[in-house]
Amino acid sequence: MVAKNRKQTGKSPATQTDRDRSPLVSLPGKSNVRRPGREGKAFNSPHPNGLSGIRHKLGLTPSAALKLGTALFLAALAGYLHWYHLSQLFENDRHFSHLSNLEKEMAFRTEMVVLASWYRMYTGVMGYFGIPTKMCWSINRGEGLTPVDSCEGMGDPAYFYVACVFLLNGLMMSLFCGYGAYLSGSRLGGIITTLCFFFNHGESTRVMWTPPLRESFAYPFLVLQMLLLTYILRTRNLSRTAMVALGISNLCFMLPWQFAQFVLLTQVASLFASYILGYLAAAKMQSILVTHMITLGVCFILMFGNSMLLTSFYASSLVSIWVIIALRDRFAQVFKPGIVIWVMQGLAWVGSTVLLKFLLSTILGASDDAHISGLIKSKFTSYNDFHTLMYTCAAEFDFMELETPLRYLKTLLLPINVLVVALIAGRTVQDIVRTLRHGGSTSVKTDDVDEAAGSEIAAKGELVYHSLQLVAFAVLAILIMRLKLFLTPHMCIMASLICSRQLFSWIGEKFKHQVTVVVIMAIMAVQGVANLQAQWAIIGEFSNLPQEELLDWIQDNTRPNAVFAGAMPTMASVKLSTGRPIVNHPHYEDAGLRDRTKLVYSMYSRMSGETVKKNLMKLGVDFFVLEDSWCTRRTRPGCSMPEIWDIEDPQNVGKIPLCTHMSRNSRPHFTTVFSNDIYKVLKVPKVTKDLR
Repeated sequence: MVAKNRKQTGKSPATQTDRDRSPLVSLPGKSNVRRPGREGKAFNSPHPNGLSGIRHKLGLTPSAALKLGTALFLAALAGYLHWYHLSQLFENDRHFSHLSNLEKEMAFRTEMVVLASWYRMYTGVMGYFGIPTKMCWSINRGEGLTPVDSCEGMGDPAYFYVACVFLLNGLMMSLFCGYGAYLSGSRLGGIITTLCFFFNHGESTRVMWTPPLRESFAYPFLVLQMLLLTYILRTRNLSRTAMVALGISNLCFMLPWQFAQFVLLTQVASLFASYILGYLAAAKMQSILVTHMITLGVCFILMFGNSMLLTSFYASSLVSIWVIIALRDRFAQVFKPGIVIWVMQGLAWVGSTVLLKFLLSTILGASDDAHISGLIKSKFTSYNDFHTLMYTCAAEFDFMELETPLRYLKTLLLPINVLVVALIAGRTVQDIVRTLRHGGSTSVKTDDVDEAAGSEIAAKGELVYHSLQLVAFAVLAILIMRLKLFLTPHMCIMASLICSRQLFSWIGEKFKHQVTVVVIMAIMAVQGVANLQAQWAIIGEFSNLPQEELLDWIQDNTRPNAVFAGAMPTMASVKLSTGRPIVNHPHYEDAGLRDRTKLVYSMYSRMSGETVKKNLMKLGVDFFVLEDSWCTRRTRPGCSMPEIWDIEDPQNVGKIPLCTHMSRNSRPHFTTVFSNDIYKVLKVPKVTKDLR
């Protein structure tokens, strides 16, 4: 085995070094010649047979079959391009193919979840047929560092994990393309949606930088769910198959990510507003609500009785809206048709939802989502506490920055959406005025209108819903910048409507309309291509030697059952790479975990060393991982850890933070057993009887 030195790549002479590698394991049929770089593998797709039979079974004319085939091809192409784009950006940023197994684990962020069952199934099947699944290499890292082994291929757990995430998000782009085409009624609409997503990629997703986040698994299923919902809103007759598919996509969206309930709350609210305005029939609305309720119940069971789901605003809203719709005749008897009954239904929904939510929280004694209420409260008032500041001091949880809408403006995404929403709002206002002139009664609220009128109402209803959903996502993104990952993709979907003949028939004949759209795409591409080039120019290489030293020391010098505490991101790495028990981790939605994390973070307060030591001893901690950066880091005034603690511990304001003392000398309360430039491991004394 020959060791190769690192050399500068031609990509960027100043930003990345290339780890050379020599074969560590030779697989059957593989050359032992060292590869100069990653090579693409060509493959041949078999020619499809029996297309005429499939077309006949689907009842499609040759022209319709051609259109469907073209749409499917565009969707598949969009998915492939997005998968390739994500994979290359991640490789360029991390140089993932040349990292050791430990470095790959450290490169993952704080919400790592292993797809263990899929991985075992894949490797088991491939091993049964004797098919090799990975190639391993010896990497000479240079700079006096020891060589490491690195593996490529789906047989490597880290590669399998990342590949699944990127494949899932590639399929998501295929859904986006089909979604845009279906909503706009034009294949050109699917192309517009895809291009808008790529041109605004940095504002749409962060999966290429942090693939292990829970949103990376959940969001693609939201796209599928909204596409199915659009189909349900458009069709006059409810399909049981469609409702089941809606429920399954709901479930797949909620299971990986507990924040999904807040997104679904905005969806239900948008649908209810559409119902109030008369664009959604009561029977269809109730069917959608029942589907949501069943999904919520199944999710509650699969998440081992997570009370946060049952005590959420989402759950209370489902019940409230269902009751309001069930009592619609009583509302009509008591309140005057028109604006009065609309307002009263809205007030009844808000009041009953809030009341039911706090009633359920009190009965079940659940407070897991209390930090969310505190976060929302802090956005409109001067309220702050420890857990709220842990969120708001992070840039991604601050208000949306001004640069974001400016970037939307440069790619024309914002102007297009403003135009589309303005047209939909104008038509909606006309319908409302017409309804009020007829005394507040309109045929759109009945379930027995004729087919032509029902189709027209459904067509308007889906546009009204998407506009209201856009407004809801915009509000979320303005309040919490991280949530623009919902806003930007939905803006891309809404941009497809510039291809809609329903909205833009006033431009002229179809050909003239299409030419106008192509011209708009060309203008969008000016800034959009520049944005893509800026992403492609990001070249880097992951390296975290201090953490590598820490993890190696923990693995070699501590018992397998030694308990660790420290900063949440570091604890996630300790758990993943060493398997040691930890007392706190990044799953901050759990009330008990928040309380434990607060006790752990008292190390960065101005409390006495004795007090902090007792806190850690009560938690059963054996070792505390101290990081000086957490003691001194300050994103803005009032946001260093000691300043955050000043809100909770005002009696110690002005004292030197304990972490500062510990960085100089850990005695007499703790014993330093390991230290480097970043980390210091403090040994916590054993608990005594008077502390039990």
